[in-house]
Amino acid sequence: MAESTTIIAFDVHAASVVAGVLVPGQAAAAVHQLSPEMSAIRRFVERVMREAGPVRCYYEAGPTGFGLQRYLTSQGIACEIIAPSLIPKRGADRVKTDRRDAARLAVLARAGALTIVHVPTDQEEAARDLLRCREALVTDLLRVRHRLKKFLLRHGRHFTDTRSWSKRHYAWIRQQTWASPVLAQTYQAYLRAVDDIEAQLAVVNADVRALLNCEPLRTRVIPLRCFRGVDDLTALTIAAELGDPRRFPTARSIMAYVGLVPSEFSSGERRQRGSITKTGNAHVRRVLIEAAWHYRLRPARGPALEARQRGAAAEVVRHAWAAQHRLHGKYRRLLARGKSSPAVTTAIARELIGFLWAALRSDLIGRTNGESSIDVMREASMA
Repeated sequence: MAESTTIIAFDVHAASVVAGVLVPGQAAAAVHQLSPEMSAIRRFVERVMREAGPVRCYYEAGPTGFGLQRYLTSQGIACEIIAPSLIPKRGADRVKTDRRDAARLAVLARAGALTIVHVPTDQEEAARDLLRCREALVTDLLRVRHRLKKFLLRHGRHFTDTRSWSKRHYAWIRQQTWASPVLAQTYQAYLRAVDDIEAQLAVVNADVRALLNCEPLRTRVIPLRCFRGVDDLTALTIAAELGDPRRFPTARSIMAYVGLVPSEFSSGERRQRGSITKTGNAHVRRVLIEAAWHYRLRPARGPALEARQRGAAAEVVRHAWAAQHRLHGKYRRLLARGKSSPAVTTAIARELIGFLWAALRSDLIGRTNGESSIDVMREASMA
């Protein structure tokens, strides 16, 4: 960070904003209470610029989203968003206030001790919010279905003909009658909850399918769905949550971003690795684990996979086929060594994201330093 730049660190909340201003040559930041309106924040920043010269703004990622960063950037003011979980903290510090947070953030920004968060584009954020809305509806549907099923079970009504929530199961549920009016009302309330969420989910699913034709997601989805276990929904989730693949310089960096690398507690001659870190994007990590289960099966190209690969670059299709062989072989080897299936699947998911990253880099941007896309794929497979 250039010493000639004034640092402005915001502690942003819905109803209040505190700004810590660290002028070049000063050791402590001056703290100011501001209105949460963006125009008021802009006027404050412009006043600081007139008095102290160039500024650079920072604030922590949180529930207020990216609006302030986008607004200040559109006004020509440099602004970055910080990862809160990666802010250095002193173990003995037991006092936390908005004013102290803003002043401390300014000092850490001056020292270069903060980690910048990637800000998605408006299109990426909209797609991500829609996909997360769908994920929430799926969770809600599971809950209301369980409530209805447990209600029926408490009254001795258990369906054993076919699998749950099939057409025959639904027909059986709707045929239930009740002697007690109170029980009939309870049953109808549970059933309406299921029907309402299913109707909402059907609408959202149609909106999600429309995202397949939107750029830049469409360009990223095409190579992703060439891989086994990565259908349209999984590919959309990865494309929207990860954003531009160019921000990950290596396969190992994207593995660490999604929290699929082992944690480590080593000191001196002692080296100990634990479970995966589970840091970063949990939505991508979940769909990767789901996709990784498909690689327990022998390599094959079914009709669904061939349909998804139609129109994709031949090099990416070959890469996806090589991934099937490598990941299936690794799955079998790790099982033979006595590893549990969940642990093996996690290891496969870690390597799978490397293959997906290589396909995205090859299909979207190529290589500008003389390396071919084959080199990128080789790097992913060896990570």
